[in-house]
Amino acid sequence: MTPKAIEAFALSLPGAQLSIKWGDHRTFVVAEKMFAMLSGPNGPKELSFKCSDIAFELLTQQEGVSPAPYMQRMKWVRLETLSALPPDEIRARLREAHRIIVDKLPKKTRALYLT
Repeated sequence: MTPKAIEAFALSLPGAQLSIKWGDHRTFVVAEKMFAMLSGPNGPKELSFKCSDIAFELLTQQEGVSPAPYMQRMKWVRLETLSALPPDEIRARLREAHRIIVDKLPKKTRALYLT
């Protein structure tokens, strides 16, 4: 999956916005809370995203997937290359990351971001 395709999909999720952080990290947020990030020197080559406890354990056992630096205690994983997972699974994981963050929002604002 290309960085442009990942970005287009992430931004298609309800309320998702792009925020550039830490120089050139393309961070996807909902209600100002991060759910995914494209990064890498000289352009986006890695994808990191929030996942459930179970998904974190399963994904980090796969080749090309590791705990995200600085974010592993919050159950974020990093795809070391954008081809580490098939496109359909990347979309499903981004959808799940978005949902996890939305579920943590205050009840009165959560309805604005449900998929």
